[in-house]
Amino acid sequence: MATQRDYYEVLGIERDASAEQIKKAYKRCAMKYHPDRNPGDAEAEAKFKECAEAFEVLSDPDKRQRYDRYGHEGLRGAGMHDFSGMNAGDIFSMFEDLFGDIGLGDIFGRGGSARGGNRPRRGYDLETAVAITLNDVLTGAREEVSFTRQDNCDTCSGSGCKPGTHPTACSTCGGRGQVAMRQGFFQMVRPCPACQGTGTFIEHKCPDCGGSGRRPKHRVIEVQIPPGIHDGQVVRVPGEGEPGTPDGPRGDLHVLVRIKEHELFLRDGDHLILHMPVSFSQAALGAGVESPTLEGSEPLTLPRGTQNGDTLTLRGKGLPNLRSGKPGDLVVQVLVEIPKKLTEKQEQLLREFAETESHEVMPHSRGFWDKIKQYIGGQ
Repeated sequence: MATQRDYYEVLGIERDASAEQIKKAYKRCAMKYHPDRNPGDAEAEAKFKECAEAFEVLSDPDKRQRYDRYGHEGLRGAGMHDFSGMNAGDIFSMFEDLFGDIGLGDIFGRGGSARGGNRPRRGYDLETAVAITLNDVLTGAREEVSFTRQDNCDTCSGSGCKPGTHPTACSTCGGRGQVAMRQGFFQMVRPCPACQGTGTFIEHKCPDCGGSGRRPKHRVIEVQIPPGIHDGQVVRVPGEGEPGTPDGPRGDLHVLVRIKEHELFLRDGDHLILHMPVSFSQAALGAGVESPTLEGSEPLTLPRGTQNGDTLTLRGKGLPNLRSGKPGDLVVQVLVEIPKKLTEKQEQLLREFAETESHEVMPHSRGFWDKIKQYIGGQ
């Protein structure tokens, strides 16, 4: 397993840093290591991606809490982006709101590499949710999910142009997608306001999408849910997000997994807990009972003298570990039930049993609370 640096160390901040301090640290890091400032420097690009990964975690209160408590291991299945497979422009675009109206490309005077221009851009990720049962967690499942995404228009194939026509170069920027503005000694480059950085102008718009090149489409797919998954974890389906522009890769679909409550079992990590009611006589004398499991029933022996709250364990009858597949246990907690109604014979037998214990029972002798009242009165 590759060693990962501490995220606080990556951004150069203390562990109690505020949200504003985290933002400022990320800005400094992004400015320092952005590939546009370090052309051809693979180490700088790697550090730029490392900074983005650290910021994604520490700027999210939930992910930060998990990281502080469990380290990098606690972030598995937390919907993290794979920054190693993304280019610098895509990473920057995820957090570009931190830099206001001026992007890194504007600062460097080369908007085409950081924002704007006609470079391919990755499409947006989407998220949906699916609810499964504990039995699905045991075996894994293929679940059908449906969602709606903005997809390429079928009529114009995403170009936004009326069939048979083509876009023309933007007259404002000459097709470059950017305009330059000089402020003192600095030249600022920004996306062209006329074409929004595309470098093109659509004169004859597609009648079905109005020139946007996108239309909402409903999609139904099957998603493989792995055995042992936990409530709140995410399954990523690559390439099922929205299309990129102009010909960039699609985003991903993130499927949030929710697990329904079971009528018998509670979950504790990879273990299951079952509260099993038994009678007084079964607990006192011992008994062979059948315990339900997710796979059927299993014989369970109650030893003589079992007390209320005692636990018995069925090894390997829990849920599989998400990573190793090793099954957890089923922990059976015994709840001794006291009958509220007795037959005459049952009451007679219990009174005879009480006499053998030298215990006084109501109503033939003074009760416990009567004794308490007498004691308090004597005080």
